Amino acid sequence: MATSEAEIDGLIDDLVGAFPPASTDPVTFLGAQFDRGLAWANFPVGEGGLAASPAEQLHVLRRMARAGAPSAAGRNVIGYGMVAPTIVVHGTEEQKKRFLRPLFTGEEIWCQLFSEPGAGSDVASLATRADRDGDEWLVTGQKVWTTLAHESAFGLLIARTNPDVPKHKGITAFLVDMHAPGVDVRPLYQATGEAEFNECFFDEVRVPDSQRLGGVGEGWGVSITTLMNERVSIGGTVPPRGSGLIGEALKIWNQRWRGRSDPHAMAVRSDLMQSWVRNEVSRLTNWRANDLRRAGTPGPEGSVAKLAFAEENQRTSELCVDLLGAEGMLYGSNYPQVRPTESAMTGGDMRKAFIRMRGNSIEGGTSEVMRNIIGERVLGLPGEPRLDKDVAWKDVPKG
Repeated sequence: MATSEAEIDGLIDDLVGAFPPASTDPVTFLGAQFDRGLAWANFPVGEGGLAASPAEQLHVLRRMARAGAPSAAGRNVIGYGMVAPTIVVHGTEEQKKRFLRPLFTGEEIWCQLFSEPGAGSDVASLATRADRDGDEWLVTGQKVWTTLAHESAFGLLIARTNPDVPKHKGITAFLVDMHAPGVDVRPLYQATGEAEFNECFFDEVRVPDSQRLGGVGEGWGVSITTLMNERVSIGGTVPPRGSGLIGEALKIWNQRWRGRSDPHAMAVRSDLMQSWVRNEVSRLTNWRANDLRRAGTPGPEGSVAKLAFAEENQRTSELCVDLLGAEGMLYGSNYPQVRPTESAMTGGDMRKAFIRMRGNSIEGGTSEVMRNIIGERVLGLPGEPRLDKDVAWKDVPKG
């Protein structure tokens, strides 16, 4: 088992030497990377990892980037950031062997099927049901805001399997074939003109019990693992210094504003410097948190990172539009109504980014929910009243 940086470097050198990234098919390279434990080095041995530390996993990512190695993370953002760590914690040995490798290679794209029209921030109030039928389950209901469902082979779904107990206790998780009979995926177009998101309908979709993730009625624990990893994957990444949206802001400043000494330019420069400091503090905070984080269910630091990420992305993209002047008001895409193959979180046209970043404070848990988590779990403040906590789901008034 390789745990030292030197041993990991040896594995990386062997991988890159045997499978040169520039001339190797990406799926072949990523498969060899997984087999060497370099997919997620902090995962257990035999599950794409080396039982290494989070810091060593970051080292692997940096080395792979310098070597020009391929990655399926952009196309499989939900699979990498949320599904894989959830399967590692809650999956059977058969499920880990079946799903983790093709997930990492990008041969199978994943989506997350949690939110519903009547269950957003309070996802435990979901109404999609799964009824037992021998060795199978029949899933019926609707999910919404499902990122890249139109590209996905599988989805991690939670459904109500017992309406006679309180809402958090009657939920079960499943690994659902998105091409099974009865699955209908429809696009939801955003203000950018793109449809990253979808609404998904399930009409008595048959799911083998072997694809149940965790125990019957234990889906809320599976959900917590997924959601906490989602918040880390959204807000807890550690980009290079001065990259991302703040890098775009600096680029626009250098192209359009450098050399000006009028009062307006000085005020804009002050805004830019304050934004740079906030972005750098967030980056360093995430770096420190990543050094302490282990595979499994992250703590509330993920909510802190996600809240900071959402709010700073919105401020920085707004700054970019301000720096563009009158051009910042013109989003020239003509709203093409396309269904992208990757989730567009940052980068590209800053006018488009400004519109897209409005969703950051909603997706992955609203900023209001993040503040509640921080208040209760970090600051120790009293929790909000939960009048339906001990009431059977079927008896809770539905509005």
